[in-house]
Amino acid sequence: MSQESGVSSGGPFLSPGCVLCHQGAKMVLFVTGRCRRTCWYCPLSRERKGRDVVFANERQVSSPSEAIEVAESMSALGTGVTGGEPLLEIERVVDYCRALKEHFGPDHQIHLYTGLAPDEAALRRLQGLVDELRLHPPHEVWPQILETDFARSAVLARRLGFLIGIEVPALPGIEDLAAALPLLDFLNINELEWGETCAAAMRERGLELDDGLHNAVKGARQWAEKLAGDPKVHFCSSVFKDSVQLRERLKRIAANTARPFEEVTDDGTVVYGVLEPEGAADGFLEGLDDDEYAVSEGRIEMAWWVLAEHGAGLPGRKYVVERYPNGGMVVEVTPL
Repeated sequence: MSQESGVSSGGPFLSPGCVLCHQGAKMVLFVTGRCRRTCWYCPLSRERKGRDVVFANERQVSSPSEAIEVAESMSALGTGVTGGEPLLEIERVVDYCRALKEHFGPDHQIHLYTGLAPDEAALRRLQGLVDELRLHPPHEVWPQILETDFARSAVLARRLGFLIGIEVPALPGIEDLAAALPLLDFLNINELEWGETCAAAMRERGLELDDGLHNAVKGARQWAEKLAGDPKVHFCSSVFKDSVQLRERLKRIAANTARPFEEVTDDGTVVYGVLEPEGAADGFLEGLDDDEYAVSEGRIEMAWWVLAEHGAGLPGRKYVVERYPNGGMVVEVTPL
């Protein structure tokens, strides 16, 4: 069982959506934090959980055109639609997916993750817009999965031309989902992850972190291994999502958006120097080309090595910033 592909054997089928995720080429479109289910293991942050907000990757957006800007910034080849429960806002899903398909073309691959079992009316609304459906049946119905609306929805979706799968976290009893495999194109198992909003529920069930470095829950990988023999089964580890998928997405964004003086790291972050001058710095700037620095709110941003080599005699605060590209989250600030 490899770190990247996890539970798989015999030339496993990896859905097109997963292939693009592995490349970091998929934008994550979070269409709402609303959800009628109360899954104890839900890892959504307080910023999103229960709130009717829309995010494209890490950026909050208010229109399809803003989501397209985010997709353009990373040269996205597809989009993963998630929540909350996306189908509680099906009109919004349709609007955003239609805009993405119209802008990027029909080959822009879209998958949708839902905790509902869409009926024929809902599926027909999504036809031509969503290519791949990922159903998340609640844990308590797994032993009777073939008797549920999820099984009926899977059969119908396949008939209507969708790629259809189940995607769930690794939980005890996951082997019960083997009965549904003949109805599916794939079964994705995500390593169960610890989160700030579900930590108390995890502790109540006697669960603990696997190690001190990642969010994986101890024992989750072993539960998933009970389905290791089927080529339709794919295990996505916490380490892979954190260290590979995110890194590749950041590198795509950085390639499109990094300023000429920003250094792009192997992790896809950007590094630059900042001078907060005390007094005028005109003489220093005269020695730089226009694309070698930027002035922002009184700060002068430039290549970190230029600041380190030539800024020693300048009065003012000097430091190096590492952050996610395109104005994203600051990772580290190092004083000079």
